Formats: sequence, C-alpha cells, structure tokens
Amino acid sequence: MTQSTERFVVLSTAPDDQVAAMLARAMVEKAHAACVNVIPAVRSFYRWEGRVHDETEVLLVAKTDRERLPGLIEALAEAHPYDCPEIVALPITDGLPAYLDWIGEQFD
Repeated sequence: MTQSTERFVVLSTAPDDQVAAMLARAMVEKAHAACVNVIPAVRSFYRWEGRVHDETEVLLVAKTDRERLPGLIEALAEAHPYDCPEIVALPITDGLPAYLDWIGEQFD
C-alpha cells in the first residue's frame, strides 16, 4: 500500500441511468476522470426547498488526480441537470500502488 493525496474519489448523484451514463462518459472522454463507476438505484433522503425528499438516484464514483479535479468539478456542475448537484471530492489516502499509478497514467 502507498499513501497518496494526489488522487481523489468524487461522488455525485444523477436522477436516472441515462443522465448518469452521459455524465460518466463525458468525464472519461474529456479526461476529467480515469474511471467512473455508475451504481444504480441508490435511495436518497435529502432536504431541498424546505421539504424532505425520498428519491431513487444513481451514484457516480469518479477517480481523478489533483490536477484534473477542478476541471472535473466545473464540467460536472455545468453538465448536471440538478440546480445544486452533489459533487464531493474525497482524497485517497491509501491504496494499491498499481491502481493509484494507473489513475495518473490515464492523463499522460
């Protein structure tokens, strides 16, 4: 294992599979992310505009590096259909060195 704060996992949700696939493909094609996992049918409870919502959404899990993180956040926010999309970046503090290297190699 190796320590790295140069790699990030970015979480976001989308309203359905079609939007999630469009966002995921765009992030990878535009080299904002090395990989995006699309996890269907997550149940989200959240407060929005004074009401508690209970919705089924699709979770996006993107992997990127520090250099591309600002562009990923900006592009995802711009392309996203939500007024205020969930976009949360978490630093990867440890992991398999070969995988962490692979993330960086996708942008060379």
